[in-house]
Amino acid sequence: MTMQPHDFDGTILREYDVRGIVGDTLAPADARALGAAFGTCAVQAGATTVAVGYDGRLSSPALEAALVEGLRGCGLAVRRVGVGPTPMLSFATKHLPTDAGVMVTGSHNPPDYNGFKMTLLGRPFFGPDIPRMAEIARSGTYANGTGEVTDHDIREAYVDRLASEYKPAKPLTVAWDPGNGSGSEILGRLCQRLPGRHLIINGEIDGTFPNHHPDPTVAENLVQLQEHVAANNCDVGIALDGDADRVGVIDGKGRILWADQLMMLFAEDVLMDQPGATIISDVKSSQVLFDEIARLGGKPIMWNTGHSVIKAKMVEEKSPLAGEMSGHIFFSDRYYGFDDALYAGVRLLSFLDRRGVPLTELYDAIPPAVNTPELRFPCSEARKFEVVKELQARLAATGADVITIDGVRVKTADGWWLLRASNTQDVLVARCEAANAAGLTRLKAQIQDQLAQSGIAAPADLLA
Repeated sequence: MTMQPHDFDGTILREYDVRGIVGDTLAPADARALGAAFGTCAVQAGATTVAVGYDGRLSSPALEAALVEGLRGCGLAVRRVGVGPTPMLSFATKHLPTDAGVMVTGSHNPPDYNGFKMTLLGRPFFGPDIPRMAEIARSGTYANGTGEVTDHDIREAYVDRLASEYKPAKPLTVAWDPGNGSGSEILGRLCQRLPGRHLIINGEIDGTFPNHHPDPTVAENLVQLQEHVAANNCDVGIALDGDADRVGVIDGKGRILWADQLMMLFAEDVLMDQPGATIISDVKSSQVLFDEIARLGGKPIMWNTGHSVIKAKMVEEKSPLAGEMSGHIFFSDRYYGFDDALYAGVRLLSFLDRRGVPLTELYDAIPPAVNTPELRFPCSEARKFEVVKELQARLAATGADVITIDGVRVKTADGWWLLRASNTQDVLVARCEAANAAGLTRLKAQIQDQLAQSGIAAPADLLA
């Protein structure tokens, strides 16, 4: 097959991946061109093999088939692993092994979205890699060849690896909610292997997501799981996002452990085995987390938001653990360094057994803070980064205590507040944290004032 030059819709080329609306900005022709263009980058880097997987969305099989055509046309040997979670594709690149990997997935986005997550030679393919790939497609300067295509069922090998992490002295009762996402079938296999009592809701892969949106960082999406935990007297509830690379957790009382709180537990686990280790979390995370890592003897690093940049920083720092508020948790301690919600869930159960303390007690011991969730509100692609620059300039003139690694994070006597531009959506993101409610109100007022000076109306959540 001769591949022609191809122009992608500019809106689908994101900082960390490629993602668009099927039938509007994304079609099989884009998948085929992406396969050829990414495949060309892979061949130029010396790669010869690539693993391909896809999620449970209705559009994924057609996109995967077109993607494979493009990759094969570059001369790459394509190893297809079928439908499953994104971390199973990441596992495939280690287990088979392959030089590269492409996952067809819309992640936690609505059902009409889809996209592609890519890795090359053990590293995420993102940032400047994306426009370089787009330019190859635009010029039509593809590598040429005829690669073989083979199918590989690695599900049991992946489940074996996950199950090996948990050998408890006292098994627990656990509720799971994969949200009808692509991790559902693997989770069913895993729970048959894990000691204890495991209850699954929304456990059928359904690309329409009929029960709730598959994003465990939004409290309303955890209500079903909370009800199930209460009804069955569970010790813990664990939720997965649409492609099972992000995790959500609730305790036996139905209280949500946000990702930075979960990271405090994982930091303790890792630092017991690797004293003094470097642990990374993103700029949206609680100051309590960074203080707790230091208290436990670790070296905390605050870094940019984004799963690809966090992965890259982990490699640079040789960090055994990293995470971000969106629920991506990365273990290179006893694991491979990629974000895997299924592994994080099993690892949490293993830690609870190691500590011999209920999750409710560990939750109660987390240092208190009053904070907002992640507040997201619309701002155009053209305006969102300019607003952040305006804030940086105004705050610099006042001598404020500001961290600017990713947006602006401002420290005050009350606590801190953050405003940053999303790299994946036309939104601004705000968050703040204080020691008490009065301090939180003052921090909210500072964000409202700064937004007003840039002509942006504050979101309703910030005014509450």
